[in-house]
Amino acid sequence: MNQRKLGRTIRGIIPNIYIGLVFFFLYLPIIVLIVFSFNKVPKSFVWGGFSLTHYASLFSGTDGGELLSSLLTTLKIAAIASVVSTLIAVLACLGLSYFSKKIQSLTMNVTYIPNVMPELVTGISFMLLFTFLGIQKGQFTLILAHIAFCVPFAVLSISPKLKQLDKNIAEAAQDLGATQFQTITLVIIPELLPGILSSLLLTFTLSVDDYLVSNFNVDSTVQTLPMKIYSMAKFGVNPKMNALTAIMFVTIFILLLLANIKQIRESRESRKNKSKKK
Repeated sequence: MNQRKLGRTIRGIIPNIYIGLVFFFLYLPIIVLIVFSFNKVPKSFVWGGFSLTHYASLFSGTDGGELLSSLLTTLKIAAIASVVSTLIAVLACLGLSYFSKKIQSLTMNVTYIPNVMPELVTGISFMLLFTFLGIQKGQFTLILAHIAFCVPFAVLSISPKLKQLDKNIAEAAQDLGATQFQTITLVIIPELLPGILSSLLLTFTLSVDDYLVSNFNVDSTVQTLPMKIYSMAKFGVNPKMNALTAIMFVTIFILLLLANIKQIRESRESRKNKSKKK
């Protein structure tokens, strides 16, 4: 009996150890980055004392101003790319729903190809396209490249929700007097809202994180944050990069925490309402 209990205990501990090691491996670099963003000694991995100098210089120094300018450019491009690509994906998915299953399957298979294609190929392809069309590289070409890069991922996020949608809902809405526009905006779109939100988050993250597509489709007048950080990293670790990335990580962590708290409260309220009805 003791051996059985010991075996069960070991089988229960091993998965926990494995999960702990995975999280330790994933988050240790981020923890090191945040800790050394407060390091008093610049460009060193030797702890020299606690200091907020790098955060102050981020908002006042020349390098810090360039980093923040690159961040604003990146956020603007990512916001435009995520909204436009999601809108295109919604229209594409709604249009495909009226075709036969063979055409839908063929179109979706073609759409999924860019998802597995290396970004290097995508970036060079758009560069050659813009060169062939004689379009001057700049912020406009960067936005176009990001939109085209994000559309397949947006379709991938929205199409499953559309497949789960009951087709009788649209017919019922039209039987009750709703026009086609009202059916789409007031009935179908709310049902697709979870997929639309996940598409916005996914495409926004992909656009912010992208380097290769941006590097091939923009001139020297525009620099996204990944491009700026890469150019600065060639000359060694800049502590301002640690400060900026630490701020971004903490901001995203707080937003995710608030979203989870809100979701937990809503689930608790729904459970209370169900229990009261019973």
